[in-house]
Amino acid sequence: MAAALADDGEGRRLVYVGGVGGMEEGIVARESRLPFRAIPAAALRGRGPIQMARAAATMAAGTLAARGLIRELRPAAILGTGGYVCVPLFLAAKMMGVPTMIYLPDVVPGLAVKLLSRIATLTAVNVEDALPYLGFRADERPMTNDQTLRTARSAFVVTGYPVRAELFGQDRAACRRAFGLGDDLPVALIYGGSRGARSLNRAVAALLPDLLARCEIIHVCGREGDDAWLREAAERLGPELRARYKLYSYLESGGGSRESGARRTTSGDAGRLPTPDSRLPTMTQAFGAADLAICRSGASTLAELPAAGLPAVLVPYPYVHQDENADYLVRRGAAVKVGDAAMLGEGKPNDGPLAREVIRLLENKHERQRMAEQSRALARPDAARHLAAAISRLATRSAGR
Repeated sequence: MAAALADDGEGRRLVYVGGVGGMEEGIVARESRLPFRAIPAAALRGRGPIQMARAAATMAAGTLAARGLIRELRPAAILGTGGYVCVPLFLAAKMMGVPTMIYLPDVVPGLAVKLLSRIATLTAVNVEDALPYLGFRADERPMTNDQTLRTARSAFVVTGYPVRAELFGQDRAACRRAFGLGDDLPVALIYGGSRGARSLNRAVAALLPDLLARCEIIHVCGREGDDAWLREAAERLGPELRARYKLYSYLESGGGSRESGARRTTSGDAGRLPTPDSRLPTMTQAFGAADLAICRSGASTLAELPAAGLPAVLVPYPYVHQDENADYLVRRGAAVKVGDAAMLGEGKPNDGPLAREVIRLLENKHERQRMAEQSRALARPDAARHLAAAISRLATRSAGR
């Protein structure tokens, strides 16, 4: 979205606000040129009374810090995506008369988004299916570009989910070469977010011989140390299968940036860290190289899979509302869903639901192509521009008060 704002030629100054000690600071530094500011923030539910009291104190301190930050930066508008850091920032903005827009990337909102949508000037959602969860009526009309902004509860806009432009229309052959992949077998991309997905990683380890007999694999396993035992599982394979398995702890999103602490395993350099001058392929290239994704169903899958035109086997994380995200893609024919606890079934792992669905799609090119077309039809390449336009209108209205 920052790129879309830069493209509009208005030269708006942007600042990214995150939590003190949060992992977002490092990501912002590596993958953007945005200045980063931090304020205190904490979750406010699911804790004992002492922890709740401490969290409330942290939020109070965060609100005070947010007021100081707003006085210093004098923002024309604020966009939030629902993390707990947005709560003190939006409360301070409300008290100081700064317009805000809360954006929901998932189908089902978390507690923070539910709260913030009630005090935000404008609510933006990724998909229409999210509107009932925020209390919007089906007969309400979304705001249009030329509509006067209102602070009423009914002010909302459906924008899609902004992703890197590079995800659209990639050169598949070039992306495969970046990973050292061939052209004879389909490629499965397995990932579970920056921290990984341990249950998914363990299921993949159990299925490696069966899957690698049918495909090549790019596996981005996360930074929680799973690469060590996944590497051991790969070493037990024969050399031909082992050469088809490309294991990475983490890949940056794009731009070919240097990796800090990223680990890769291939048949030739198992477990060796890259030198400071080496470059790894990017996650964007991984999407471009793949024929099938096997992954969780976080919010980004609602946009990244369609942008890349990838069919998927989705394994929702069971402790948040990822099932609804998966169902959105399943109902539209772009994915199939396997429960986390059911992946390997009750008998042999290669007879379980995950193996059945993945092998069926690996062996049925026509079904993959049909699902890829269904997925691609859901893509919203204009999402960043729509979000940028919405926040620009808020900022323009604020500046003209």
